[in-house]
Amino acid sequence: MVDPAKTSASITLDATLHTVHGKFLLRRGDLRFDPVNGKVSGEIVFDATSGKTANDGRDHKMHKDVLESAKFPDISFRPDRVEGKVSDSGTSTVQVHGQFGIHGTEHELTVSVEVHLERDHWKASTHFEVPYVKWGMKNPSNLFLQVGDSVKVEFVGEGALRAPSFPRVPDPQPNVTPDK
Repeated sequence: MVDPAKTSASITLDATLHTVHGKFLLRRGDLRFDPVNGKVSGEIVFDATSGKTANDGRDHKMHKDVLESAKFPDISFRPDRVEGKVSDSGTSTVQVHGQFGIHGTEHELTVSVEVHLERDHWKASTHFEVPYVKWGMKNPSNLFLQVGDSVKVEFVGEGALRAPSFPRVPDPQPNVTPDK
């Protein structure tokens, strides 16, 4: 289960004379992981229309001309496998492969993810770049403003573990001899 209050996607876009920072809100998320075979499934979906950069004019242009968020309201990641070992407690760094959906198309993506597990809780974080122009979106540069062709994304998430996500070894039962 993904906790919306503790899950976010932040963006950083390099531009002339400044750097643009923004944030997107989680729409929904649910992940399932099998530590035996490294399979992971589910989906994390962010609301493309929720993107904010603290500048209303820039946000309007981002939604209308770049993301076309009215037409493509979801930004998603559907993982399908984990490469590396996830410890059943503590911190692990693994590679997570899946499909990243944005602007109406999906793109294969593998990201390095730091995962921290506690008894009934998980935390994960990763950062990666989205080559939005290469993926068919418009670069909003103009005569006076130049921006990069890719945006840096930082994902931070938390949630509850549900059985049987990580099998637990039962506590050993003491040897009890029946009374005669």
